[in-house]
Amino acid sequence: MKSLLALAALSVVTASLLSGCAATVALEPAADAVNTVCADMVVRLPDTVADDLDLRETNAQGTGAWGTPDSVLLRCGVEPPAPTSELPCVLVGSVYWLRDGTNAPNYVFTTYGREPATEVIVDSDVAAPGVVLYDLESAVSQAESVSGCTEIEDSLGADPTATPTPTPTPTVKPTN
Repeated sequence: MKSLLALAALSVVTASLLSGCAATVALEPAADAVNTVCADMVVRLPDTVADDLDLRETNAQGTGAWGTPDSVLLRCGVEPPAPTSELPCVLVGSVYWLRDGTNAPNYVFTTYGREPATEVIVDSDVAAPGVVLYDLESAVSQAESVSGCTEIEDSLGADPTATPTPTPTPTVKPTN
């Protein structure tokens, strides 16, 4: 599983790097990219992620790319991952993600418990992965949640993939 994710990440990153300065980012579509959920997701992709990385045109169905050079890549319709204890799971908003740091600083995040699954590759030298995943939550949530992780990495500390946690607004109790 881990080597398949690394291989997929490497092929996607290689394909995007070959696109160079071209206006269109060349990506390989995922096996289930024709899924209507992927179409719903792509039309909801944000115009920017991580505050300053702009959405770019891609040449493949069910994909997205941000930044020049492309620093964030998304592919909807990847094979849903099987349960694993090899990759840590993080919860960002309402979406569970498996994190693969094999090719750091390029981190591969794959949704867990959603069909179809979505893969996001983030160059952590350019963008904070946690911020990117929060920015993508609304679009990625188009895929139905069918399960979740049983163990969640609750503190990412100084890890470059740190996910910001929203601070709850304190509730004010009325006094009598």
